[in-house]
This record gives sequence, structure tokens and C-alpha cells, in this order.
Amino acid sequence: MTPADLAELLKTTAAAVLAERGLDAAALPDVVTVERPRNPEHGDYATNLALQLGKKVGANPRELAGWLVAALTAADGIAGADVAGPGFVNLRIETSAQAVVVGYVLAAGATYGGSAELAGRNVNLEFVSANPTGPIHIGGTRWAAVGDALGRLLATQGAAVVREYYFNDHGAQIDRFARSLVAAAKGEPAPEDGYAGDYIADIAAKVLEQAPDAMALPAAEQQETFRSIGVDLMFAHIKSSLHEFGTDFDVFTHEDSMHTSGRVDQAIAKLRETGAIYEKDGATWLRTTEFGDDKDRVVIKSDGNPAYVAGDLAYFLDKRQRGFDLCIYMLGADHHGYIARLKAAAAALGDDPDTVEVMIGQMVNLVRDGQLVKMSKRAGTVITLDDLVDAIGVDAARYSLIRSSVDTPIDIDLALWSSASSENPVYYVQYAHARLSALARSAADLGLAADTSHLDLLVHDREGTLMRSLGEFPRVLKTAASLREPHRVCRYLEDLAGDYHRFYDSCRVLPMGDEDATELNAARLALCEATRQVIANGLQILGVTAPERM
Repeated sequence: MTPADLAELLKTTAAAVLAERGLDAAALPDVVTVERPRNPEHGDYATNLALQLGKKVGANPRELAGWLVAALTAADGIAGADVAGPGFVNLRIETSAQAVVVGYVLAAGATYGGSAELAGRNVNLEFVSANPTGPIHIGGTRWAAVGDALGRLLATQGAAVVREYYFNDHGAQIDRFARSLVAAAKGEPAPEDGYAGDYIADIAAKVLEQAPDAMALPAAEQQETFRSIGVDLMFAHIKSSLHEFGTDFDVFTHEDSMHTSGRVDQAIAKLRETGAIYEKDGATWLRTTEFGDDKDRVVIKSDGNPAYVAGDLAYFLDKRQRGFDLCIYMLGADHHGYIARLKAAAAALGDDPDTVEVMIGQMVNLVRDGQLVKMSKRAGTVITLDDLVDAIGVDAARYSLIRSSVDTPIDIDLALWSSASSENPVYYVQYAHARLSALARSAADLGLAADTSHLDLLVHDREGTLMRSLGEFPRVLKTAASLREPHRVCRYLEDLAGDYHRFYDSCRVLPMGDEDATELNAARLALCEATRQVIANGLQILGVTAPERM
């Protein structure tokens, strides 16, 4: 019996209890909450349903809990129930009912934990979107890990997810990048407002390899040559770094295309139709204050050039025209103003502002020997994705960046995350998977196969805890997807790994020496295989490998 099964049993039992006493069964919540008590002595699961319902139906919560307990104790799969405190109900599940989760996991395999909760939703997930003026910095790396994991997580719930990279190739920063490349090619210092770092000299040299006559061109043509080739080279490096990091995109959209294709003009024309546009001081403004923004935004500047928000308007409209009913933007710590701005833009275009979700990621610091690592030798001013991977590897880098809520700044201790110890969270989880894989190989050598025919033999407390943990996985994924919090998967996996290690220390899985294999050995092996499968499923969502040997 999984938590979902138990929640459904509670709901149907409560409906029957309320109807029997002439109380309003319509007061039942759509979702019944079932939780695992912190103290295992209080039972396998607990619910506050009676407390939720008491006032609504005019009954004393503790008395209502008593009615529920009386009905539940007669239900199949329930070993016992009792009332606690002001109206909590503690439940104990029969071993045979609890153990069915092992069969569920083994039957579902790689799909266990998924649901159709978001079936029919078309989600555009835009993340990283770093300017092609330098390597991806550590903040963008956080989004590369979290964004990819979120995409995988939403897909487990049935959503159709498109990962998109918005390629910022329009504007002043690209001009500064080109001037910096020209300066490097001439052997001159970077312009005061330009970009520095060894990578600039490397790209400048590669531009000259492709266009050996570039330095002889007139200044304007020279800069355009370095701009076009340099941007392509930089973006190729970004794509390569992301791919090696395990993050790939379905769509790359060029900001410049919003302007050259007429999409900006289309968006502005649509806004004029809705009356959301007005003229002031020679500029064209959008009335975003009418839709929750803190100030109106300039769309076309007084010099006739489009402001940055013009591209945002066109881009959102483009996404909606491509059929996305949810547009998630994952932005850096300095982009809080974009939340109201993007929602206001959606509303001004006549759309539901909830079509837009904006996630803001906080800063990331690297720590070595208790001191902040302040600068990349390659990038000159920032720590990059490549620096992090070089220091601790892809798996540890991804896991460390996903493990904390994105609205929390994090410090990554390089010594901890590169260590082969149980203090390293990713090592701890991966070691559990490797240990389970080794167990499966040893069982195969003995000719012992997992068998679900006698799961009723799994009566040890450690077995019960492990099975209940397996049953929690679908709910963890559903909650993590709903809240856009893939870090919940990390914390769950660490708890599951701990439950497995404690089980293994208490319950012998394989026969020793000349002992004959028993039905209990086969049942425990099935429990272990289910545990290995769930750990593998969780690591796959995180984009972290599930090693069979360590």
C-alpha cells in the first residue's frame, strides 16, 4: 500500500463515515494528506484529516478521529489505528499490504514515480541563456543543472517540455565583445568597457585563422568580421561545455531574430490594438503599471531604437504562438524586476499572467580550504562551468548545484564534493547504488533471483522503513514538480540511501557459506532490486550517473 493508496482509502472511508452520521461528505478535501511520523513508534503513517473536517462538518475532531479509526481497523491492509492528540490518526499497515510497493517498482522499472499529473501541458523552459561574450559563469552553471533537472522532473509528470536557450546576440554587449577581440588581435589592452581573460586572446587568434585578412579590412568591416566569427566561436564553446555537463537544449532562439523577423513590430502592433501603448517624450511606452509592474516601460526609445523589453514582448508572443501554455523563465539573482515585468507584458498582450513563471536563482560561491575561490584564470573575472567541472567532476557539480533551493545562496566546498566519503552527498547516494549493483552480481553468481512471491516475510522494522521510503517516491516527484523544486529529489535520495544502508546492516540478504537460499533471501533481494531501481530513477532525473561499481 503506497501513500497514494492509503490516501484514497482514507478518503473513501471518511466519506462513508460522514454519510453514516448524516454529515456533509462534500466537505472532504480533494487531496487527503498522509505523512510518515518522525517517531516510528507512532505508526507507519499519520493523517490530520479529522482536524481538517471537524469544524466544517460540526463534529469534535477527536471524536471524528475515533469514528475513522473504528472504520479503518476493519479495512483490508490496515494492521491498526489509533487516535493521537486533538484528532490525529496514526496508522499501521499490514506487512503484505506494505510490501506491494516492491512489486509496483519492479513492474514499472524506469517509469516508477511518474504520473500523468501534467499530461497535456506544453511547457517552454528557458534557462541559462548566457550572453555569447564569455564562458558560462558559475551562476549560469547552477541554472544549467537545475533547469535540466526541472525539465526531466516535469516530464515524469506527463508534461511536454521544450528546453530553450535565448541567444542574446543583439545589443551593446556584442559590440563590446567585438571591440575586445579586435584589441586582442592587435596586442592591445581590452577596452575599458570590454571583456578580459585568456579566452578573448584565444578567440581572436581563431578568428584570424578563419579570416587571415581581417586586420587589413576597414574598421567597420573588421569589427563586423570579429563580431560574427567571434560570437559563433564563443557560442560553440558554450554549447560544448553544456553538452559535456549533460545539459542539451531543444531550441536555440536568437534575440536578433525578434527584430529582423518583424516579431517586435508585430508585438507592438498588438499592444496598440489593446490600448496598452502610449507616446511620451518622443518615446513609445507600455502601460505595465496597469498590470502590476512598478513603472511603465519604454518600448521604443526616443532615438527610434527598440528598448530591451521590446524583445521580451516579441519573445513571449512567439512562445505563445508556438503553442506553449506555460512559459518558465529561469533568471539570475539580479533579475527580480523581471517577475512583474514579464507577467505585466503577458497581461498587456491580453494573456493570462500565470502563463508566465519566473524563477530567480541566488549566487554560488566556491570554497577551497575555507576561502572563497575568487577568479578564473581562463575567464579573468568569474568562475566558470569548466572550472567547477575540472575541480569536482560533472556528477558532483550537478548534484551540488541542484541540492539546495534556488532561492538560497550556496557555498560549494571543493574538498567535500571531491571526496570519496559518506560526508559527500552525491558519493553517499551513488555508493548505495553501486553497493546494490554489487549485491545483484553476487546473487547472480549464487544462482539466486529476486522473487516477489513471499514479500509477506519482510517483517523487520528496517524492511518496513525501506518499503515505506520506496512508496514515497511518486509523491516526492509530484510535489517537487508542482513546486519547481528538484532539490527535493536529492534530499529524498539521501534519505533512501540511509534507509538502505541501515537495512543492509540489520538484515542479511544473501545466504552465508553453505547455507541454502531461502524464500526470505529471495524476497529481500527483490526489495534490494526495487531500491536500486528507485535510486537509479532519481539520479536520472538529476542527470547524475548511477554507477554499478565504485
